[in-house]
Amino acid sequence: MAWIPAGFAHGFQVLSDGAHVLYKSTEFYAPELERTILWNDPEIAIKWESALEPVLSEKDKKGTKFRDAELFE
Repeated sequence: MAWIPAGFAHGFQVLSDGAHVLYKSTEFYAPELERTILWNDPEIAIKWESALEPVLSEKDKKGTKFRDAELFE
């Protein structure tokens, strides 16, 4: 379990054959407010722990580079 403040980027990697991820939130889901940062943006340089090709959602495949991401103020 993790607490992620509103507006913070977050992500995860599953190393087993499967996982269930459940979200609790302080507001109702609003897909029009959702933003996605490119999971493998070279400027962020996250060292993902797998030699296998990742299985990504369509949303994650179309992420935006961090430098081009919309900011919330």
